[in-house]
Amino acid sequence: MTGDNIEPIDEIQTDGFAFPAELPIKIKSRNVDVSYGDKQALFGVDLDIPANHVVALIGPSGCGKSTYLRCLNRMNDVIDIARVSGNIELDGVNIYDDTIDVVELRARIGMVFQKPNPFPKSIFDNVAYGPRIHGIANDKAELEEIVVTSLQKAGLFDEVKDRLGDSGISLSGGQQQRLCIARAIATRPEVILMDEPASALDPIATAVIEELIDELRQNFTIVIVTHSMQQAARVSQYTAFFHLGYLVEFGDTEAIFTNPTDKRTQDYITGRFG
Repeated sequence: MTGDNIEPIDEIQTDGFAFPAELPIKIKSRNVDVSYGDKQALFGVDLDIPANHVVALIGPSGCGKSTYLRCLNRMNDVIDIARVSGNIELDGVNIYDDTIDVVELRARIGMVFQKPNPFPKSIFDNVAYGPRIHGIANDKAELEEIVVTSLQKAGLFDEVKDRLGDSGISLSGGQQQRLCIARAIATRPEVILMDEPASALDPIATAVIEELIDELRQNFTIVIVTHSMQQAARVSQYTAFFHLGYLVEFGDTEAIFTNPTDKRTQDYITGRFG
C-alpha cells in the first residue's frame, strides 16, 4: 500500500459530510481500493472515523463493508491475493508504512468477530493472553488487575468472578462474545472493530452487547459492521452506507435513516433491495 499521489489528509470530512471542527478524527482513509486477485472489492473509499464515537457500516452482503473493516488493522495482509492501495492513517500515521509493526498495530486496533471465538483456555487465560504476548503486564499482580478490569469493562466479571479457571468455551454464546470483547480490551487498544458481533446471539444477549457498546465508546473508538439497520440506529452516532464496493453515503445516523441524500441509501433502508 502506498500513499504516493494521495493528497495530504487535512480536511475533517468524509465523502462530503463535514464533522464539527472540534471533533478529533482517529482514523482517516483516502482513495482506498481493495482487490482480491482480479476482482475489485472497494473503489476509492474516503472515510473518517471520529474518536470515541461508534461508526456503523451498513449495506447488503458483499458490498465491501467487512473488507473495509479488515483494512483498518491490516487483516487483509493474511490473504495472499489481496491488494490494498490508498492511504489510511491512525492518529496521522500511515498504518501501511513499511516501518509499522503490524503486531503492535493490532494491539492498538482490536477486533471482535461475528462468531464468538474464545481460546480453549480458562476464562482468565483468554483475557491474559494478549497482555502476556505484548509484555503489557510487569508482574502477576498487574496481569490480574488487567484481567479483572477488562472483564468488568466487558460487563462479564460479576458473572464469572468465582470461576475464572473454567474454560471460556463453557460460557453461553453471549458470555463468550463478551469474553472476546474483554480479550480485545486487555491489550489496551484505542480502536475496537466489530464485525457483526451480535449476529449469532439471541435477542437478550444482543441487547446486552448493544448496551456494552454504548458504554465502551466512552473509552474507545468503535467501528461496527452490521446487517441490522435497527442495530445501527441504536448503537451508532455515524453511519456509512456501502453498495457494490463504493461508499455511497456517510453522515449522522439519524439523518442517514430519516433523510438520506442518495436514492440507493433510501432504497436500501426502505427494503427495496438488500
